[in-house]
Amino acid sequence: MILSAIVSEHLITGEPVGSKKLADKFANESGLSSATIRNVMGDLESRGFLVQPHTSAGRVPTDEGYRFYVDNLLGILRLSESDLRLINKELGLDESSGEETPDKLLERTSQLLSALSNNIGIVVSPSLAHDRLQHIEFVNLSDKRVLVVLVATPNIIHNKIIRLAEPIKQDELDRTARYLNSAFAGRSLLAIRAEILTLMHEERSLFDDLLQMAMILTSQSIEDDDDKHGEVYVGGASNILTKSDFADLDRLRELLKTIEEKSRLVEILNECVSDDSAVDNHVRVLIGRENSADTLQDCALITAPYRIHGGSAQGTLSVLGPTRIEYARMISVVSYLARRLEELMLRESSDR
Repeated sequence: MILSAIVSEHLITGEPVGSKKLADKFANESGLSSATIRNVMGDLESRGFLVQPHTSAGRVPTDEGYRFYVDNLLGILRLSESDLRLINKELGLDESSGEETPDKLLERTSQLLSALSNNIGIVVSPSLAHDRLQHIEFVNLSDKRVLVVLVATPNIIHNKIIRLAEPIKQDELDRTARYLNSAFAGRSLLAIRAEILTLMHEERSLFDDLLQMAMILTSQSIEDDDDKHGEVYVGGASNILTKSDFADLDRLRELLKTIEEKSRLVEILNECVSDDSAVDNHVRVLIGRENSADTLQDCALITAPYRIHGGSAQGTLSVLGPTRIEYARMISVVSYLARRLEELMLRESSDR
């Protein structure tokens, strides 16, 4: 009860919480004296849940204190009516919302996460390599270059220019695209490449040239690190500039640099999703030193995955802020938005 009260008070004020403040709070509820509260606070400090910044100050939660609070003291999580109204208003969760492209929807979701949290909102789309193929085209460019236009479920368009060892005529590219569209629609590029390899090993001479061409084009299309990750949409990065929790300018600079590095940021978010510290079936919370990246060890990262059609194509949705963050509210917001995003993506796919 005392740990929960200290965390709640510190989340609001950002200041160390003293025994007198708690004694005033509990006077009418439990009759706990300042001496009893001080003893309990001392026990919590010895267990690593609290720390005293200065000898004359009250206590503030440690990473371990926040972790115990998140795992044991949050109670039933519910989205507030005001947050629900804002989400439904901003995302247009009504029958007329089908005009927005998926990339615009993901961008707006990151901005909405930022607005709701007053921190950084991050949304990562499913990767090109894992997206399910809806339609693919190849356009011959100059200097052995080919433009790959891939439409993935649900209507997310990826454009990529690849460079081949030898020039290929447009009619060969068209023939390969027709083959891929007819034989592999609904499969990911990784799965398509694996199946083509199997077919080639079966010595199907009739399709040798076609299979080799398909193999070359699909492999080239997902060879870069960027293709293994999705597009990253970041909203509200400037919010952390206003946080007293990030007073160390050198650490703040390094944190901003991490946010700008797309591949590293996606790796961190994927680690968070696969971490065992789950609040429910979807949301993961990493607190302070639980983050593997040094630059995030003053931060809390609240992340949930979302899936397209429940398949293997997975993106992530996150709030990044200081460890002094509204855990219960942000966990509720991230969880709800992840499920709504899945619904909107599904609607987008079925409407087109």
